[in-house]
Amino acid sequence: MADISPAQNDPGAPVIVARGVRKHYGPIHAVDGVDLEVRSGELFGLIGHNGAGKSTMFKMMLGLIPLTAGEIRIDGAPVPGSDFRTVRRKVGYLPENVVLYDNLTGTETLDFFARLKGVSTANNAAVLERVGLMHAAKRRVREYSKGMRQRLGFAQALLGKPRILFLDEPTTGLDPEAIRGFYAILRQLKSEGVTMVITSHILAEIQERVDRLAIMAAGKVQATGTVQALREQMDLPLWFDVRVAPEDFEAVRNALGGLPVGAIEARDGHVAVQCARDAKMAVIAALATLNGKVRDLTVREPSLEDVFFGFSD
Repeated sequence: MADISPAQNDPGAPVIVARGVRKHYGPIHAVDGVDLEVRSGELFGLIGHNGAGKSTMFKMMLGLIPLTAGEIRIDGAPVPGSDFRTVRRKVGYLPENVVLYDNLTGTETLDFFARLKGVSTANNAAVLERVGLMHAAKRRVREYSKGMRQRLGFAQALLGKPRILFLDEPTTGLDPEAIRGFYAILRQLKSEGVTMVITSHILAEIQERVDRLAIMAAGKVQATGTVQALREQMDLPLWFDVRVAPEDFEAVRNALGGLPVGAIEARDGHVAVQCARDAKMAVIAALATLNGKVRDLTVREPSLEDVFFGFSD
């Protein structure tokens, strides 16, 4: 596409760059020295407690509120600035709380936002179809459920085929089927080279879907990386779920004797074993000596929730 900048054409190049970003409201430091980079074509997660500074960062990156200090560049253009006005035309935003006009229909709502963005309304029907709302295109928004309103908000963010998307708690109010459809659209957009930043309180939902993420707390970025890299950085213990016959529980205990195992708990035909990350292969080797007594084995990595609380507490 001709309107894609060099940064958007270069996989891995930083499209969003924040350096020393601060936002103070008197004595309240909502954002307090954030450095961040989001790469081209990346699905990037931004997670944190309520009040961690996520939404404030979004608003500053969109040029909606001024920075107290620091610098933000979107696709090379400083925010705010005259060049950013051009960049903003290819940026889509879904706020956490979608506010729509109840008396407009779905079609009229998208027509309204398209005119605000200065883009053609020709593709609006296709956008409604994409988010699963074509059947309700002629219905008034006041008749929409919370999930339908959320999907309509997502539709307005997709107007004009944006190359950068900011999605603040985008699955609020969606049922499991709609959430699945939403992430299918994100996968499609990612394949098209769209750069996306997403916040979510449902950590299990984004754990396997984001390329990288940043954990925010008290207005600061506490850690950045892939989920696996953050697991390894925290060095949280692993859990083994070992399925054996009840009469072989003691054999498991004996096989693991002398290894850095934190807990061994027998229950319902399983033995749960906690161990340090660097002891993983030693535990597997020890269990392999049990001559077929192990019927099944599952290794559970720390969840993103475990990692999040490790960094944010």
